[in-house]
Amino acid sequence: MTAATASGTGAGSGGGPRASGSPSFGVGRALRLGIGRVGYEARVYFRAGDTVFFTFLFPVVLLAIFSVAFDGLGDVGANPDGTGGISQAAYYLPGMVAAGILLSGVQNLGVDIAVERGDGTLKRLAGTPLPVLSYFIGKMGQVLVTSAAQVVLLLLLARVVFGVALPSDVEHWITFVWVYLLGIFTAAVLGIAISRLPRSGKSASAVIIPPLLILQFISGVYLNFALLPDWLQNVASVFPLKWIAQGMRAALLPESFAAAEQGGSWNLAGVAIVLGVWLVVGLVVCRVTFRWIRKDS
Repeated sequence: MTAATASGTGAGSGGGPRASGSPSFGVGRALRLGIGRVGYEARVYFRAGDTVFFTFLFPVVLLAIFSVAFDGLGDVGANPDGTGGISQAAYYLPGMVAAGILLSGVQNLGVDIAVERGDGTLKRLAGTPLPVLSYFIGKMGQVLVTSAAQVVLLLLLARVVFGVALPSDVEHWITFVWVYLLGIFTAAVLGIAISRLPRSGKSASAVIIPPLLILQFISGVYLNFALLPDWLQNVASVFPLKWIAQGMRAALLPESFAAAEQGGSWNLAGVAIVLGVWLVVGLVVCRVTFRWIRKDS
């Protein structure tokens, strides 16, 4: 079943205007159509093996590899006498959650929408009664569902397989939830925004994935952020991934690790401000640049 067929089915076949976004569609109906597309988008996502591996399973696999490969180095942050500290799995868990948010939102939607624009899916959707709002609700819902499943899988792997002690107090879980929600919505909006960059669907992966991979290396996901030179830390601080990773470390690591952050604290206010700014920027870019069909097509 093609995306166009599914969209037409979800929108109904009882007539109505052909132009998407027509005033005859109320917001309530657009919401219902969008929620109905979430399941379709999720099914399509999990049927694409390469997408599932490189966005859904990739952080899970890396957490397992890092936890096993670096276990011989001992605990991170241990005292000179060997006491204290946390396991390698516990140390890498926040970074893998942050990477998963980036991949699920920015990479997944950036590539997916660029491919749909290139293969004519958006052109076909433009000829159905499906409102643009419903299309985006379906995409955002798919990201939220698949990303939440990924986070649960990461936490289960860390706890059950590697014995990582997860937070036991409500305050840290509240931090985890708001950083996650703000991070995933920001990442999803930015994914929609950058989907305009590739000139064709075939070039989408080559255009979008390499910069995101570099961003992961300089944002404290795979490397200890404190070990990076100051100028590189400052560059990373411009982008949201560094702040998502920092927020996740605040939620999942002991308080003593805050001393290794820029400024010597978790700076959760800074996390909220930077992610909020990027969310607004992404929304503005989406509003200005998104079209069902490229102007030059």
